[in-house]
Amino acid sequence: MSSYIKVFLVFFLFAIGFSVISNAQAKRKANKDTEAWRYEIECVGIGTEGTYLIKVWSYSKKPKIAIEQAKKNAIHGVIFKGYAGAQGCTSQKPLVNNPAIEDEKADFFNDFFAEGSKYMKYVGVAGDGEINSGDVLKIGKEYKIGVVVTVQKDYLRKDLEAAGIIKGLSSGF
Repeated sequence: MSSYIKVFLVFFLFAIGFSVISNAQAKRKANKDTEAWRYEIECVGIGTEGTYLIKVWSYSKKPKIAIEQAKKNAIHGVIFKGYAGAQGCTSQKPLVNNPAIEDEKADFFNDFFAEGSKYMKYVGVAGDGEINSGDVLKIGKEYKIGVVVTVQKDYLRKDLEAAGIIKGLSSGF
């Protein structure tokens, strides 16, 4: 093998390794940002039956990370925060009545919110996924990014009931 090919292969392997490490570090940073659950949630319109159409404002030093974490933040918001009514929407209470349940069922929620885990089946970026220029705000050293998502709240509720996290709508009457 010529020395040029060897040098190229070493450089290529180094570049791949650096890229993998860089991506892993970015995901750890994204998860660290999300673990603080710093976000805002608002209704932007009426979704189809069984869904919410909401905008989630996420914070991060890198816009791309904030956009990806918005999906996780949206599900967390629907479960634990709810949102105020606006733009023709009615206020929505969180699915969970007991905020301490997040700590009490920490094993469940750690698995549920793991990277690419179960939460992903309940959320999608609305439209073509483009972020409006007015939804990218630079605040100090970080960005506040507004992402419009849809949340399959009926399926989410059903699965949380099946897991024993929340009680069914018909129980307790």
